[in-house]
Amino acid sequence: MKTPDHIDQYDVLLVGGGIMSATLATLLHQVEPTWRLGFVERLDEVAQESSGPWNNAGTGHAALCELNYSPQLPDGSVEVSKAIDVNEQFLVSRQLWSFLVANGHLPEPESFIHPTPHISFVWGADNVAYLKKRYDSLHGHPLFAGMEYTEDPAVIAEWAPLLTQGRDPEQPVAATRSLDGTDVDFGALTAHMIHRLVDNGDAEIHLGTEIRTIKRDAEGWRVKGKGKNGKFTAKARFVFVGAGGQALTLLQRSGIEEARGFGGFPVSGEFWRTTAPEVVEAHQAKVYGKAAVGAPPMSVPHLDTRMVNGKPAVMFGPYAGFSPRFLKNGSLFDLVKSVRLHNLVPMLQVGVRNLALVKYLVSELLASKNRQLKALQEYFPGARAEDWEKVTAGQRVQVIKKVPGQGGVLQFGTEVVTAADGSIAGLLGASPGASTAASIMLEVLQRCFPEKIEDWTPALEKAIGTYGMNLAEHPECAAEALAETTEQLGLRDRA
Repeated sequence: MKTPDHIDQYDVLLVGGGIMSATLATLLHQVEPTWRLGFVERLDEVAQESSGPWNNAGTGHAALCELNYSPQLPDGSVEVSKAIDVNEQFLVSRQLWSFLVANGHLPEPESFIHPTPHISFVWGADNVAYLKKRYDSLHGHPLFAGMEYTEDPAVIAEWAPLLTQGRDPEQPVAATRSLDGTDVDFGALTAHMIHRLVDNGDAEIHLGTEIRTIKRDAEGWRVKGKGKNGKFTAKARFVFVGAGGQALTLLQRSGIEEARGFGGFPVSGEFWRTTAPEVVEAHQAKVYGKAAVGAPPMSVPHLDTRMVNGKPAVMFGPYAGFSPRFLKNGSLFDLVKSVRLHNLVPMLQVGVRNLALVKYLVSELLASKNRQLKALQEYFPGARAEDWEKVTAGQRVQVIKKVPGQGGVLQFGTEVVTAADGSIAGLLGASPGASTAASIMLEVLQRCFPEKIEDWTPALEKAIGTYGMNLAEHPECAAEALAETTEQLGLRDRA
């Protein structure tokens, strides 16, 4: 029995029970199976915040349909390098999952991933021209080779009937479709990965335990908090802070210089969800459009097929929301508590430079139910409000970063923050996060354990066939990995 002053000793302590911590612990167990791993989660179960299935869109973000990864430049051309990069990163995650399934570390793939067509859909002459340029720039790449393009409403009706039912036949429309797309239940995947490590005795987990302080000591880090059974204290040689929106505050409390200058702005979102049989049966795809003018990239509208706990549903959103909380189950004072002297000016600069974004968010917060219905009807003209319910998605914290010569910059995407000595790391930011977890956690390994990477390479190559490879220079290997993971995850058989 542990005494009140008991101190748990770990090689690695992971704060937060989400997909990032689960992925990092899984990789570490592959390369150092004797290391003692510990998870600390403030809620009573893992994957209840951003990794929860209803707290994200479940899109396997591969840039097959997400237009925010391929912006149109002032000269009219379309920049697709980010789209290719995101696709390659998701392929790394697919390889890791395939390896874990093949070796019995994950259960049957249908418990967490489903083949789902990814469709980009636009209307209006300018948007049609943009989508055609995007298609022309991407479909020659091996990872986008299966992409189809059409401006024919009849073909679009075959792909996704709800998009064309009741639509003005004179309206110019266009769509691309990729059958390589997926829907991922990141909550189930996270729980599988963590519980497998815990059940096999390869890791310990402390649920219902909130970390309050992270301080250096002579041997690494001393982490303190409060749990259901009283005080919690642990020591660890390495700490990973994968606590979603709370990661910023915990990194600040650690005192590492590398966290200075970072701030955060909380963004919440709402979705409309339906399980109406006539809607669910008619729409089996993830359809992404273009973000409204002035909207942040993460607010791209999408009409999504979801499969959670074996039950299908369709979601539409996101509708912007606001809460000062940094977690869905966080404190109303999270935003205020994150303000420091070193990030105050960058945060104010971002506010002044992004007045259009602030105006957009305010207008969205004030949007009536009828206005929200009209936004849905732009994608599904026949939608009826009575078929849908509103659900609040997970809380995100957009990174505010101090950039030399520019001051505060609002940064979209994810940011890995590591101490100079590599003894602590944390993850800030949002989408495409979960989908690219394997790539991001490999970056953590490379930055925090550079002296071990050479010894770890054989194990990492076994788990991820293209590890260490520049896929842009070896597109044939990327295509081969895509085909192999499609087969290993049973996606082709279930398409």
